[in-house]
Amino acid sequence: MPDLTTAGPPLGTDLLDARLTTVLRHCRDMAPDIRAAGAAIERDPDAIVTLLDLPAVAVLRAAATPQRYQYETPDLDGVTLTGTSCLEWTVVLEAVSYGDPGLVLAGPGPSLSGAAVAALGSEAQCADYFARMAGPTWTFFALTEPNKGSAVLELETRLDRAPDGDGWLLNGAKRFVGNGARAQLGVVFCRRAPGPWGIEAVLADTSDPGFRGELLPTVGLRGARLSHLRFDGVRVAPAQVLGLDRPPSRRGFHGAMTTLLRCRPTIAGMALGVGEAACDYAARQRPHLPAGQRARLEAMRHRIGAVRRLVYEVAADIDAGVVNAHRVGAVKMRAGHVGAEATMLAVDLLGPGSLLEHPWLAKASRDVRGFEYMEGTTNVHRQSIFQGLLKGTFFPERAA
Repeated sequence: MPDLTTAGPPLGTDLLDARLTTVLRHCRDMAPDIRAAGAAIERDPDAIVTLLDLPAVAVLRAAATPQRYQYETPDLDGVTLTGTSCLEWTVVLEAVSYGDPGLVLAGPGPSLSGAAVAALGSEAQCADYFARMAGPTWTFFALTEPNKGSAVLELETRLDRAPDGDGWLLNGAKRFVGNGARAQLGVVFCRRAPGPWGIEAVLADTSDPGFRGELLPTVGLRGARLSHLRFDGVRVAPAQVLGLDRPPSRRGFHGAMTTLLRCRPTIAGMALGVGEAACDYAARQRPHLPAGQRARLEAMRHRIGAVRRLVYEVAADIDAGVVNAHRVGAVKMRAGHVGAEATMLAVDLLGPGSLLEHPWLAKASRDVRGFEYMEGTTNVHRQSIFQGLLKGTFFPERAA
């Protein structure tokens, strides 16, 4: 298949060491096969079951699985993924999304729920959970609710003590849950008691009595298979409550925020991957653009590179234990905007009717807008940025 990438490393990748540069290059080289897979998933999201032998599927799973639990090592020119690095995960998801973000969202593996289990789970819980990833296992992360959105402190899904005293019963509903109706297991955030420390994260098996899931119709990112979930008295044993041996302040609410902050740079990376792919697509379709239009395209590439560098900085800080929630939200917000603007620039450069004449560009334009609603919307992040500026904590303190 034809090479989809431009010559040389993408702008803004100078922070990457040789190891991650190799990972980036290897994943970018998979782009033609990933894009073909994305087209198949767009036509029928269930087509993912025929695509599990793609090397990119194994890479995505390894990037979200701590190394000690990995049952296979993808061939990445001698590089082994740690499965615990935010920067590494961001690089992988951005590069795969350059090919197509649908494969990222449709494939099996730990994804967001794995990050929650790794952050909160006991050694036994982690071992049991990641052991199930040895096969093609789909998972879900259920936080958003029909009435409250993703406001963690306002959850209505309840974890009530079972009348017989044997564990708890899970009751409530979740909405816009990726792969929820098709997964085998996942993490559900719920309320056991009032206040922030009354929130719990529990492991739920979709085969348990009382669990129901239905797919929601979507226009973009069809591979995500967004779902509506209902829990009607789903039995939850003590072993299913993540971090039950921890104090309440280090359990459910802590796990939700830790997972969201860790995953926001990856969503930013995905948006930038789609945006850069749109720029490259326009350049291939119109190799002889007038000087003014070439300048607009080059300016967009530099904007993508500048935001990419900020995303990588934030992800590296998270790996170093420095988590500035205001900046994390800022880069996620800005990356989503830039990715969307890049697709619209490509549409403009290819002229009237381009969305009809170029199905891939039409798909990319739909897909990239979905990132606005993943891991916090623009308004949520603007409020956080304002608070950071007000308190003087937005800008990091860098060593001289």
